[in-house]
Formats: sequence, C-alpha cells, structure tokens
Amino acid sequence: MSPSSEITDPALQAFLANRDQNLFFGVYDTWEAAEAAAQGYGCAGYDNSDSARIYDYRLRIDAHDYPSLYWLTRSLHEGLRSVFDIGGAIGIKYIAFRDAHKAFPDLAWRVCDVPAMVEHGQELARERGDAERLSFTSRYEEGDGFDILFASGVLQYLPKLLGEIVAGYARKPRRILVNTAAIHPEFDFFTVNSIGTAFCPYRVQTQATLTRGLGKLGYRLREAWTNPDKPLLIPDDPAHSLRNYSGYCFDLAPGR
Repeated sequence: MSPSSEITDPALQAFLANRDQNLFFGVYDTWEAAEAAAQGYGCAGYDNSDSARIYDYRLRIDAHDYPSLYWLTRSLHEGLRSVFDIGGAIGIKYIAFRDAHKAFPDLAWRVCDVPAMVEHGQELARERGDAERLSFTSRYEEGDGFDILFASGVLQYLPKLLGEIVAGYARKPRRILVNTAAIHPEFDFFTVNSIGTAFCPYRVQTQATLTRGLGKLGYRLREAWTNPDKPLLIPDDPAHSLRNYSGYCFDLAPGR
C-alpha cells in the first residue's frame, strides 16, 4: 500500500507519507498480524540501510534518559562492568552516556541489533576509535554472561518478550534496565509504527506481562518510573494510546 488519492483517512495518509516523525496506526492481536500490516504499507523493519542511519545525529542525552543513566552509573560504581545493549542501534546510548562511563576503562559494551544497524554501527565505531570497548552483534544469545542488560526504547520492537530472551541465558544479567518501554495499564496488543524510513510491528504490553516474565526467572522490581515526554498516540483510539512510556530496574535475586 502507498499513499494515493484513494485513501481518504487523513491519519492514514499522514502515517503513510511520514518521513520525520514517530507515528502509529491500527491495533492488532498478534505480532504476526502487525507485521503483515507493516509489510503491506511498504518497507518493513529497521534492517535496511536507510533505517540504519536515522540515529547518526541523535546521540545526545534525552530528558527521558536520566533515570536509566542514574541506574547505569550506580551499577558501574557497584562493580558491574559489562553491558548488553539490546536495540542499541549504532551505540547511541554508549555515546550519549560517555561522560558517565569514561571513568571505567574496563567497561565492555555490546550492542545487539539487526544486521544493517550492526554493520553501520561497527563502521562508525571504528571511525570514532570506540571499537575496543564497543562491539556489536545481531544475536540475542550473546547476552549470556553480561552483568547488565540494557533495553532502551526497544521492547516494543522485539518479536519475543524480554523474559523469553533472558530465559535462554546460562548466566543471567545481575541487573536489567528498561527505559522508554510502551507499557499500557490494561491491554497487551500490537500496532504499526512509522519511523519515516520504514514501518515496524510494535508491541505494547502491560507491566504485569513484563514483570511476570522476569519474575519467573528470579528478578525483582527495584524501581519503576515514567518517561513523561514520550506519548504514543493511535488515531481515533484513545483507549489504546499512552500518555507516557515507562522504565524499570530489575535485580536478580541472590543465588539465581
């Protein structure tokens, strides 16, 4: 599907024509249904060269970053030294948080993202001289053994729940930091996100779904916060829209 005069819904027209905003459309019961809709709208997902470059100039700390930055900095002072950054794109938070972690030269930070993003991130890391401490992978399994799992703005793009990913680790992260997650007070559902370069299936879950999945693995909720500068607006559907995103710190119980 592409923008045309046959489409009369102004919200859908804006969604399809979007090039520089973060827009949403539709509500679906499954990831597969949202994925099929995204594919029908055009290029689907982040795994393409245009989408891999949308973060090249978005490397500063945002207002919604500060709670997760606090917990990351605290973690480093507590002796945790490795970060598995799921959905970290080209290393945007590694770069944005550089001042906070530069005092820890033994920090290892690995970004996990789609192949196109990984390739571009590796290229930029070599150019900046970051390749020694910043590495990349497209495999969730490589998070096994890292001290911290960091998931900022990514849970909604994952085809798996976070608990399903972590369940496969023999040595689970001691701390999980989640930021800018699409958390609804009542409903688990899916929508489609227009990022300007592509259309992405998008998961919205309840806090109960997130915490239940991690709780089964031995994690306890340490702190929760909101990201008030981040709404999610689904046209003509206020019941499924969000006023803000959410963040969490989970710690693994001793002995697990």
